Amino acid sequence: MIILGINAYHGDSSACLVIDGVLINAIEEERIRRIKHWAGLPTESIKWCLQDAGLKLRDVDCIAVSRNPSAHIHKKILRVLKKTPTLNFLKNRLSNVSKIGDIKTAIADELGIDKSDIKAKVENIEHHLAHIGSTFLVSPFSEAACLTVDGFGDFVSTMRGVGKGNSIDIIDWVEFPHSLGVFYTAMTQLIGFWNYGDEYKVMGLSAYGKPVYLDKMKKIVQLKDNGLFELDTSFFKHADEGVEMIWENGQPVFGSLFSGKMIGELGDPRKNGEEITKHYQDIASSTQAMYEEVFFHMLNDTYRKTKLNTIALAGGCIQNSLANGKIIDKTPFKNIYIPPAAYDAGTAIGAAMVVWNEKSKQLQKHLMDNPYLGPAFKRDEIENEIKKHENELLHNKCSFKLINDEIALCKKTAELISQGKVVGWFQGKTEFGPRALGNRSILVDPRRKEMIDTLNARIKRREWFRPFAPSILEDKISDWFECSEPVPFMERVYKIKDSKQSLIPAVCHIDGTGRLQTVSYKTNQKYYNLIKQFEQITGIPIILNTSFNENEPIVNTPKEALECFIRTKMDNLILGDFILIKGGDLSER
Repeated sequence: MIILGINAYHGDSSACLVIDGVLINAIEEERIRRIKHWAGLPTESIKWCLQDAGLKLRDVDCIAVSRNPSAHIHKKILRVLKKTPTLNFLKNRLSNVSKIGDIKTAIADELGIDKSDIKAKVENIEHHLAHIGSTFLVSPFSEAACLTVDGFGDFVSTMRGVGKGNSIDIIDWVEFPHSLGVFYTAMTQLIGFWNYGDEYKVMGLSAYGKPVYLDKMKKIVQLKDNGLFELDTSFFKHADEGVEMIWENGQPVFGSLFSGKMIGELGDPRKNGEEITKHYQDIASSTQAMYEEVFFHMLNDTYRKTKLNTIALAGGCIQNSLANGKIIDKTPFKNIYIPPAAYDAGTAIGAAMVVWNEKSKQLQKHLMDNPYLGPAFKRDEIENEIKKHENELLHNKCSFKLINDEIALCKKTAELISQGKVVGWFQGKTEFGPRALGNRSILVDPRRKEMIDTLNARIKRREWFRPFAPSILEDKISDWFECSEPVPFMERVYKIKDSKQSLIPAVCHIDGTGRLQTVSYKTNQKYYNLIKQFEQITGIPIILNTSFNENEPIVNTPKEALECFIRTKMDNLILGDFILIKGGDLSER
């Protein structure tokens, strides 16, 4: 059975293919269209997934969509009858629903084919069930508690359940207008970060403040005896007025979520370009503290209800790696699975896996143990792209040469990094998910604290308070961090051991933590060998890893990697088996 999974008309649109229960490929639309968090119908992702697998749309048996307009329909109707949201809000939502309801027509129109050529049956999977599918159904667990937390999807913001074998039983959920994601986004806006997906900035900023406003936060978000929570909706706009949203053919845009009452409680929102004062740092810290209080309240109650010590997590809020790193200390859960794309892009995979497991009834599960699901490029394709950029490379006095031997390539790259060079690293398949996990990365020496300012000034051009992440050899984690379990997808923050913090200052946050990625030889041999070579030179089994981009989606193709390399002050680019070095003769081979 061939299943095309899609997340459509929602932020972080994406597509994947699942064939006979095996995840074949997946990509976010933003990687192709080059617009962050692109929302709409993921036609370019659909085309790539099919082309990569050598298939046509007529070969697809089922299209699994991670939205179900009929889910909780009675609650939606009742809500509209009770409240009077703006006309534009209602028009936007109705338009969105109608497109989801006729996805075949939309796909046919966009791909320029006749609708009758699409033989696949469309299966609409409730948004949070798709989130659960994206984690439990690709996890190593045969049985696990499941929790999803995000803004909203199909009128729900939080869902709890139990996965067993290939089935999922839902325990309970939290409905509109109550949402931990809406709370965090509203605080993100108040602090002055208005772009869709900016919540991670608040998480980073929280380390610089104190949770002095936690008592005020507890008025805004309240814990319930049933293990869930609710908002005091008078602090928000979405419950009564609705919030203007743009969800089609571009970066999603949210209107203001917080009300005048929120301003009265916490002060005026920070203006664009205004200094991030102690006041806003403390709001960030208090926001993170409130989030964690609710999160662990739900997790501990989930354990009481399920008596399972394994947990599978997903949803946009599960990108909060700071909270994730505290789960084992603050709850009875001992085993955690978080996929590389816990946010909405991952629901394409979840919807497809839910459909496969419901229809096949097979107990064998696909294990998602690596995120490398996107495009890869052959050596001749890379070399041809280098030649296309020959004039620009000459202008930058850039030389390049081919190194056939993997260990030699990794050794040379490790030497460059150890010398303080900023190195672009482009290898293998594009990662699926929001974080560079060793195939589309910029790498530098974690021993050099000055590399933080170097990266920000020369390439990243981002806020001063945001930390950089360490990639560490999997077998060395307990030597450097106060944890021992693998963290393959950079989804958890852990404390760096006190004795080691001064050795790797470029990846040690102000609170002594790091959002680590453990690298195994099995899942990424070349990246493992690179870090191993760096360890042999320096004694440090860690490299600073940040995403290969400059205020854009992470690069996907050799062309994009070359263009980013040329326009920034990156020193070197390792493009497949080619090393490019600025400051030489291009003819040097």
